[in-house]
Amino acid sequence: MLVKEHMNTLLEFKDVDFYYQTKEQEIQALQAVNFKVNRGEFCSIVGPSGCGKTTILSLSAGLLSPSNGEILINGEKVKENDSRIGYMFQRDHLFEWRSIWKNITLGIEIQKPKDRDEKLALAEELLKKYDLYSFKDRRPRQLSGGMRQRVALIRTLVLEPELLLLDEPFSALDFQTRLKVCDDVYNMIKSEKKTAILVTHDISEGLSMSEKMVILTARPATVKKIMNIDLIGDTPLAKREDPSFGELFESIWRNLTNEEKQPAH
Repeated sequence: MLVKEHMNTLLEFKDVDFYYQTKEQEIQALQAVNFKVNRGEFCSIVGPSGCGKTTILSLSAGLLSPSNGEILINGEKVKENDSRIGYMFQRDHLFEWRSIWKNITLGIEIQKPKDRDEKLALAEELLKKYDLYSFKDRRPRQLSGGMRQRVALIRTLVLEPELLLLDEPFSALDFQTRLKVCDDVYNMIKSEKKTAILVTHDISEGLSMSEKMVILTARPATVKKIMNIDLIGDTPLAKREDPSFGELFESIWRNLTNEEKQPAH
């Protein structure tokens, strides 16, 4: 059983501490953070504002190095600019002077992978699969907010990462668009059989998209609770209709609001 569980683990944080420097002092952002994300799992990370959620994504991507502890992907230490990891930021970062096709293939252009032709073929396949092929010669400003997010996700998927990191990718969208785009992105990630970690301030959003939620304490953040989520529904919007949704929301809310204020330095 232990061997099987180990083989199923894609990302693991083991006793991770992280400190950052200001001009005045050294501040601890994370303290002994431990959690695992299994292959094919959709995991959300929630916590009080400023607790270090985005820091966890930056560490997962190899953009930062832990002060103590280990971060493993497939049992190996995460490397700087690790190609096994794809990152979707708060903004879609599409370049207005490039066509949709040129935006989607930007990573291929920069990385010049040996399997370039296969990745270009995948880009074309994904555009067709997610109803964007007829827009491939247009500019980003000609697309809706939801379409732009699908383009940004395809740009990440063409590089075939094992793990997707989503840093509040829906925060710039209005509420109605946000619900629709959550469904679109969730369906794309599940269809492509990817593992994903979402950082969000929106409990309902995280709850509706996830199989696992990691709840953090106030800074220095440690893992307060890990909840396995099993809601009925094929999409995040449908899962919001599950009778247990409200009860789970309340439980997560209580965990987040029972925080003691951080002592003044």
